[in-house]
Amino acid sequence: MLQNTGKLAGYTIFITGASRGIGKAIALKAARDGANVVIAAKTADPHPKLPGTIYTAAAEIEAAGGKALPCIVDVRDEKQINEAVEQAVEKFGGIDILVNNASAINLTGTLETPMKKVDLMLGINLRGTYLTSKLCIPHLLKSKNPHILNLSPPLNLNPIWFKNHTAYTMAKYGMSMCVLGMAEEFRGSIAVNALWPKTGIQTAAMDMLGGSGIDKQCRKVEIVADAAYAIFKQPTSFTGQFVIDEDILKKEGIKDFDVYAVEPGHPLLPDFFLDQQPEDLARQMEEHGATPAFKSRKTSADSATTGPVSDMFNIIRGLLSSDIVKTTQGVYRFDLSGDHAGVWYIDLKNDAGSAGSGEPPVKADVVMTLDSSDFIKMFGGRLKPTMAFMSGKLKIKGDMGLAIKLEKMMAMMKSKL
Repeated sequence: MLQNTGKLAGYTIFITGASRGIGKAIALKAARDGANVVIAAKTADPHPKLPGTIYTAAAEIEAAGGKALPCIVDVRDEKQINEAVEQAVEKFGGIDILVNNASAINLTGTLETPMKKVDLMLGINLRGTYLTSKLCIPHLLKSKNPHILNLSPPLNLNPIWFKNHTAYTMAKYGMSMCVLGMAEEFRGSIAVNALWPKTGIQTAAMDMLGGSGIDKQCRKVEIVADAAYAIFKQPTSFTGQFVIDEDILKKEGIKDFDVYAVEPGHPLLPDFFLDQQPEDLARQMEEHGATPAFKSRKTSADSATTGPVSDMFNIIRGLLSSDIVKTTQGVYRFDLSGDHAGVWYIDLKNDAGSAGSGEPPVKADVVMTLDSSDFIKMFGGRLKPTMAFMSGKLKIKGDMGLAIKLEKMMAMMKSKL
C-alpha cells in the first residue's frame, strides 16, 4: 500500500458522503497525515441497513490522528452546504481540497426509472457536485495547492454504457463534465481531476448491485484512498485528468496489488464505464458466485419488450399511483416460464410505484413463479391467484398477505381489458 508522507498535515479536506465507504477511506488516509477533515454527509442517526454516521466517522478520523468536523449535509441543499463550508473555514481557517464523493445509483431503464429517482441522481451526482464545487472554490483559490477530486468515470461515449441505465449514466457523467469544464476554467489555480477504480470496490452499493458472493471479486476501499492521496500530492498543473486508481499507483511504484484484494488471487470484476461490456460483467459475476442485480435490458426484438406480457405491463404502469403504493406496500417479482419466459417486477412500495422487465430495484417481498400464459390469465381476470396457487400453477415465496393484496390490482386490470 502507498505509505503516508505527512504531506497533508494541517490541510483541510472537505469530503461529501464521507460517513462510510470510499469517502470515509479517503478521510482516514488524510487523517493519518494529521489533516483536518470536514465530513459532509446526511447520516446523523444510525441507518438500519448501512454502516456508520458522520459522528462515528469523526471518531475514527480523530483516532487516526486527524481533526474532524461532522456536518449534516444533503448536497442538494445549498443552505446546508454553505453552512458546512462556513463552519469549515471558521474552524480550520480555509479549505484546501474538495472531494465530491456523494453519489446516488439506480441501474434501471428509461421506462422502469421513476422520475423521483432521476431527480435524485441528477440532484446528488450532477447538481450536488457542481454546487459544492461552486461554494468551495472561493476558499480553494486561497490555498497553496488546491484540489477538487470527483469520484466519477472517464467520459466513455460507447452507447453500451447508456442503453441499460441512461439516467444514471447521465448523472454520473455530469460529475465528469464538471471536471472537464472546471479544470479548464481554473487552470493554473486549482487542480480539478476525476478518479475511478479499475475494479469493483467492496462497498454497500456494490453489495446491493452484486448480491452475495460479489465481495471476493472486489478490491478494498483503501486502493481508492491511496490513489486519491497520490493525486493530492501533485501540483495544480496536474489537472483535467481522468485517473484510474491502479494506473496512478503503478506510477507511485506500487507493484503488489493483492494487498488491496478482498480475497487475494481471486479474479477481479472490472468496474463500469471502462472497456468491458456490461453483459460480460454480469456473466463474470455469476461465474464466480455472485448474483448481479443489474443485467442488460433485452432489445425490442426480444420477448421482454414485445408480446402479451409486455402489453400487460404497459397497462399495469398506467394504473400505478401513490394511493395503490400506500395501501399495498409490497415489491413483487415474477419469474415466468413458457413462451414468454423472463423476469418482471411490480414495485408497489416506493415512490409512485414502478413496473417492468428485469430485477426489481429493491429486494422483492414476494416472488411468484408461474407460466407466462397463466400470468396473462391472472392479470386478465381469467384465473384467480388463489385457484392458481391451490392447483399448483402458481408458486409463492414470501409474504402471503402481500400476495393477496395484489388481487386488488388484478381487479382493476380486468376493468381495463
